[in-house]
Amino acid sequence: MADHLLTPRTRIDRHAERGSHDRAVIEAILDEAFVCHVGFVHDGQPYVIPANFGRAGEVLYLHGSAESRLMRTLAAGAPVCLTVTLLDGLVLARSAFNHSVNYRSVVVIGRATAIVEREEKVRALRVIVDHIVPGRWDEVRPPTDRELADTTVVALRLAEASAKIRAGPPVDQPRDRASPVWAGVLPLSLTPGAAVADALTAPDAPVPGYLASYARRKE
Repeated sequence: MADHLLTPRTRIDRHAERGSHDRAVIEAILDEAFVCHVGFVHDGQPYVIPANFGRAGEVLYLHGSAESRLMRTLAAGAPVCLTVTLLDGLVLARSAFNHSVNYRSVVVIGRATAIVEREEKVRALRVIVDHIVPGRWDEVRPPTDRELADTTVVALRLAEASAKIRAGPPVDQPRDRASPVWAGVLPLSLTPGAAVADALTAPDAPVPGYLASYARRKE
C-alpha cells in the first residue's frame, strides 16, 4: 500500500503549496467527512451526484439503489472522480479579489468495482453506517436478502488521490493593508444539535451515547 498517492492525474499545479499526496493527510480528511460528490459520465452526459460513503483501509465504499444511474454506471467500471470538501472558515480580506475560504478537500480518481458476494456486501454496508454514526450498526436490524438485492455497493481504491488545504488569515496586497475595513476569518464547523426522537420511540428511552457525544472532527 503506497503512502504517497501522487500520479500525473493527481498532480496539483495551482497553489501547489497547499497540496498533499500523503495518505495519512488524505485519510484524515476522508474520515471526518461523510458526504462526497461523485463525478461520472453516462451516455455522454457528465453528472455529479452527492452520496454517503465509508472507508476501510485503502478502500472507499459507496452504496445506492440498484436501479440508480450512479450505481449502474459505477458498477460497470466507468471512470469516476470522487471529491469531499470540509469548510473551515470564511476568509474576509480588505479587497474583494482576495476573499477566500479555509478548507480541506480530497480528490480521488479511479474505477469502482461492484461487490456481489453477500458477506462482503454486508461488511461494506456496516463500514458506511459506522463511518457516519460509529456504533450504530450493532443496534439496528441488519439488511434482509431482498434489501441487499435492491442495493448496489461498490468499492473504490485509494490509489490516485490528492488533498488540498487552505488555512490561515487573508493575504492582502500591500496597497490594501492600511484599509480600515475589518479583515480576518469567520470559523465554521459542523456542530450537531440535540438528538430528536421520533414519535415511536419510548419517551423514557435514553439517547445513545454515540449520539450524545457525536462529533465529526477526529482528535
